[in-house]
Amino acid sequence: MNIYDLLDITASICPDREGFVYKDKSLSFTELRDEVLTLSQSLINLGLKTGDRVFYFHTNTIRWITITLACARIGVVLVPINYRSNPEELSFMLEDSTPKIIFAGTRYHKLISSAINKISASIINVNIEGELSDGWIDYKTLVINSDVNEIEIPDNDNNMALLVYTAGTTNTPKAVMLNHSSFCEFALNNLNPADPEFIEINLLSVPLYHVAGIQTLISGIYSGRTTVIQDQFDALDWMELVQKHKVNRVMVVPTMIKQIIDNQYFENYNFNSLKVITYGAAPMPISVLVEAIRKFDNANFINAFGQTETASTITSLGPEDHKIEGTDEEKELKLKRLSSIGKPLPDVEVKIVNENEEEVKPMIIGEIIAKGVRIMSGYWNNDEATKSVLKNGWLYTGDLGYIDLDGYIFLSGREKDFIKRGGEMISPEEIEQILYRHNSVDEVAVIGLPDDQWGEVVTAVIVTKSGIDITENEITDYCKDKLSSYKRPEKIIFENYLPRNSMGKILKKDLRKKYSDLF
Repeated sequence: MNIYDLLDITASICPDREGFVYKDKSLSFTELRDEVLTLSQSLINLGLKTGDRVFYFHTNTIRWITITLACARIGVVLVPINYRSNPEELSFMLEDSTPKIIFAGTRYHKLISSAINKISASIINVNIEGELSDGWIDYKTLVINSDVNEIEIPDNDNNMALLVYTAGTTNTPKAVMLNHSSFCEFALNNLNPADPEFIEINLLSVPLYHVAGIQTLISGIYSGRTTVIQDQFDALDWMELVQKHKVNRVMVVPTMIKQIIDNQYFENYNFNSLKVITYGAAPMPISVLVEAIRKFDNANFINAFGQTETASTITSLGPEDHKIEGTDEEKELKLKRLSSIGKPLPDVEVKIVNENEEEVKPMIIGEIIAKGVRIMSGYWNNDEATKSVLKNGWLYTGDLGYIDLDGYIFLSGREKDFIKRGGEMISPEEIEQILYRHNSVDEVAVIGLPDDQWGEVVTAVIVTKSGIDITENEITDYCKDKLSSYKRPEKIIFENYLPRNSMGKILKKDLRKKYSDLF
C-alpha cells in the first residue's frame, strides 16, 4: 500500500470533512486530494521520476502534507530536514541525498542557496511561503495545473517513502530509509479508519522533520481526524489553539508538557475538550508526568516509544496504566509502571537480548531489539552502519532495558551515548570533535545530564591544556557558529582529568554518575 492510498480512502469516506487547518487556511480531505493530484502532476512535468529525492526545509505548514503525499503518489522520496541545521550540516545532507527539488520558505532561501553553491549542485528551488526570491519557483504555480493525467501509483509497499536524517555516531548524520509499509502497516493494524459519524480534532505541534510528527500526521489522515497544525511549538500558542479549536488529541514531547503546565497562564485556559495526550521521543521525568496527569485530569495519557529506525511506535503504556487508583499497593505499582515504556504493539515483535544476541529472562538487562514490516530498510549510503543494527531481520535499537514479570518494558540506559534533548537525538562525538578544535582544549567528554524541562541537557566536561585558563563564556561563544543551537553545551565543567579504563577509553558513565546528583 502507498501512503497516498490512506488519503484516498479517507477522502472517499469523509469527502467534505475539514482535514487540515493551518493559520487562516483549511482544506477538506477532498480539497487536499485535489491539490495533491495537481502537485504530483507538476512534479512529473518538472522531470521527477521514481526514487528521486525532494527536500522539505521549513517549519510545519499545511504544504508539508501536500508535498509528502504528492511525492508518495508518484514514487518520489521526501526528505524532511531540520530547519535549524547549520550550513555545514545542510551541505552534507544535500550532497549525501542529492535532491532534485527543495521546498522552503523565504527565510531559508539565503542559507539554502549558500549550501547549494558549496557543493555546486543543480537543484530546482520552490518557494512555499513568503516573498519570491530570484531563481525560485512559486509553489502556487504548481497547484493550478488543471490537466491531471492518470498515472499508475506504485503499489510496492517496500518502496522508500521518506528519508529521515538522524544523529550519527560521527560528525555526520545518518539517513534512515523508511518504506510505505513503515507507516501504512502501523495505521492498518493499530488505528481505526475514518468514520463519517465520529469527528476528532488533532493538534500537531511536533516538528515534521521528526518521525513522531510524521507518524502523527499520517495517522491523522487514515483515522479521518481534523488536524490543526502549529508551525513551531510555543506553550501559550499551544494552549490557545487547544481552546480555540476544542482539540481532542495531541502528541507532545516531555519538554513541551513541562513548558505548558509551568506556564503562568495555564489556569486561564479550558482544556476540557482534550481526551488523549500521547507523549514520547524522550525520557519523561515522573514528577512532571504526575503533575501533568493531575492538571489534565480529563485526558487519557499514552506513552509511545519508538525511534526513527522503527518509523513509528513499537511499545506503548496505555491510559489505564496512567490512572493512579486503587489500594496503596496498587498505587505504588502504577507509579512504578509510569517509568516504563509499556508493552509491544500487536504487529511488532520486541525482545531483550544479551551481548551474545540470546534472549534473556525477565528482570535481566539487555539490549532491546525489534522486528516487523515497519522497521527501516537501512541507512542511506551506509552499509556498514546498516549491518551493525540490522541482524537476521531484527533491529538492534541500542537501548538497554528489561522486561518485568508482567511484560512491561523498562529502559535502563543506552548502549551508545546519544543525548536526548527535548526529543532530539544528539551525538556527543560530533560536539567533542568541534570542541577539540579549540586551541585551549586538551581533553573533552560530552554527556547528557538529567533535566526536568529538556529530558537531558548537553554537558561538556573539559580538561584544558597545561597552564591555560578559559571561561565558560569562551566555550559558549566558540560554539555559536559551529553548532546548531540545540546541540551547544548548556553546562560546562572544567576538570583536571577524565576517568579512563585500562584501554584508555573515557568512562562516561562515571562522569554521568558523578554529576547527575550535583545539578
